[in-house]
Amino acid sequence: MTDGTGGEVRRITLYEAIGGEAVVDRLTRRFYELMDRLPEAAACRAIHPESLEGSREKLFMYLTGWLGGPPLFTAKFGAPMLRARHLPFAVDADARDGWLVCFNQALDETVTHPEVRAMIRDNVTKLAFHMQNKG
Repeated sequence: MTDGTGGEVRRITLYEAIGGEAVVDRLTRRFYELMDRLPEAAACRAIHPESLEGSREKLFMYLTGWLGGPPLFTAKFGAPMLRARHLPFAVDADARDGWLVCFNQALDETVTHPEVRAMIRDNVTKLAFHMQNKG
């Protein structure tokens, strides 16, 4: 693709646009801090283990690849198949909505560019609704 003047245009990934590994790390850390604190996240928190560190690490690896960075999750665990991986847990509307409250607040606090935030939020919202497996 060219820029109209004959120069090449380099497209960047969302991972690059938000600031790469450091920002994904801040996002996931903040997400789980909020999950531990916010009353709106109680249903979602209840289906997680007492320690959130393993969950945080998996979300960090997943988001890194999902946003266009290195495929850390796939390299370690194989294809994400997120819905299948979450079927053993009751992900109802309250858990879904609590997850989204935490994610959206963490996203707002860590990703500075509003258009990039909007693209991520739109896709994550669709993903969260797809993950719901109980009434």
